[in-house]
Amino acid sequence: MALVGVEGVVVEVQADLEPGVAAFTLVGLPDKSLTESRDRVRAAVVNSGAEWPQKKLTVGLSPASVPKAGSGFDLAVACAVLGAAERIDPRVLADVVMIGELGLDGRVRPVRGILPAVLAAADAGYEQVVVPECAAAEASLVPGISVLGVRSLRQLIAVLTDEPVPEEDPDEQGRPDPFLAGLRVPGTGAATGMHSVGAGQHDHGHDLADVVGQISARTAVEVAAVGGHHLFLEGPPGAGKTMLAERLPGILPPLGRQESLEVTAVHSVAGLLPPGKPLIDLAPYCAPHHSATMQALVGGGPGVARPGAVSLAHRGVLFLDEAPEFSSHALDALRQPLEAGHVVIARSAGVVRFPATFLMVLAANPCPCGRFSQRDSLCECPPSAVRRYQARLSGPLLDRVDLRVEVDPVTRSELTRDARGESTAAVADRVRAARERATARLADTPWRTNSEVPGRELRSRWHAAAGALDEAERNLERGVLTARGLDRVLRVAWTVADLAGHDRPDASDVALALQLRTGVPRGVPMTIGTPA
Repeated sequence: MALVGVEGVVVEVQADLEPGVAAFTLVGLPDKSLTESRDRVRAAVVNSGAEWPQKKLTVGLSPASVPKAGSGFDLAVACAVLGAAERIDPRVLADVVMIGELGLDGRVRPVRGILPAVLAAADAGYEQVVVPECAAAEASLVPGISVLGVRSLRQLIAVLTDEPVPEEDPDEQGRPDPFLAGLRVPGTGAATGMHSVGAGQHDHGHDLADVVGQISARTAVEVAAVGGHHLFLEGPPGAGKTMLAERLPGILPPLGRQESLEVTAVHSVAGLLPPGKPLIDLAPYCAPHHSATMQALVGGGPGVARPGAVSLAHRGVLFLDEAPEFSSHALDALRQPLEAGHVVIARSAGVVRFPATFLMVLAANPCPCGRFSQRDSLCECPPSAVRRYQARLSGPLLDRVDLRVEVDPVTRSELTRDARGESTAAVADRVRAARERATARLADTPWRTNSEVPGRELRSRWHAAAGALDEAERNLERGVLTARGLDRVLRVAWTVADLAGHDRPDASDVALALQLRTGVPRGVPMTIGTPA
């Protein structure tokens, strides 16, 4: 299987033997690592006890017009050669997909992208796959596929020829395989910003009860989790912006089966699957450093395009701390995936498409020194410096952010009193109940959350209460809201209504949505009552 992003193309491996001077030719647009498979395959076959044919050998990879990259073709090339040499019956090899790298001693090594490759094989109608033994659990996630996990080429030859399967060397059992580390090469940047407990796994030690005060910010986080709305937190250093963002994945519902397969496929291509956990069932969390390049955020890089932070955060949270410090080109590159839910990377070698449906959280200081406020004069930055700093986040990008909240400094009374806020578990239960209401309403539609519903559908299919949108429409006429902004206010209002247990948004729901959208106080409480 040749992977193009997270999509696979079936590659037929053919081998031809002719009389002549012994030579090994590999054709079909192989890259450097695949070209080197000639030496790996020859050594693996000989060290597995099979005879290498001393003839002119040509191995073709079809379709020849599709570029092939990586070492995952080794196992198929070796079996094709053995089939041509009649060591294995070629009929046994028909309609079997083989994925794996070969060591010189014949051991089968894992490669990146096992899950998307097997998914593509199943879509193409194949029912049998051979993969490295340590990747068999990942391949078995695909229904309707018979998976054979092998440790070595010698073992595979025995299975295909109905010979006794050789026993594993007892000295090898339980020993760590150093070549497994090749799936996560340090310094490649693939794991930039992933949570320290592993891709797709969130640290449940982060509890919302640890956050002191911040009623409005906690409400915004809860609304973002229910509706999938993007969030902008602005406040001085130490106010709790990062704490809130780190606790957001904990209140998101677990991933469904299809969502888990999508997320796992992306992390498999990136080589970030946690050891011993082939399926990611929790919302991923990715927080790249503000020095990350545009390629690190949206994907790309030299050679084969790799998924970026937006794809690693698929179905999860992308947290951009110190957002104004990011490159303006990198931030503006987020505008397209924020709208489309995927990212398309065009290179001279082809076009790669990665999924990128994520919840974005931006965090920023109000000024370079971080102390600018409308209520006091602690800031020493000149007005021009404050304007330049705040202008680093472009208007088109912020127009795609539904929730904007000012995070105030924690007061001494809040910090010293012995009072804990709601726990992550309590908020997660409320989020799950609100999502169930939205899911029931959107059951016969292609949308899952309120943030995905087009504004046209909200205005024509699901109506707010009479007069509820009057204030929002006046803001549109005055230029405070754009047409896109009005649609986003309506989406947030539906999310607030779901949290409050209302059948449809009323004036108070829309007022809170306007306050969360514009950041302008409108005299409405920032807490959402729990429905009876």
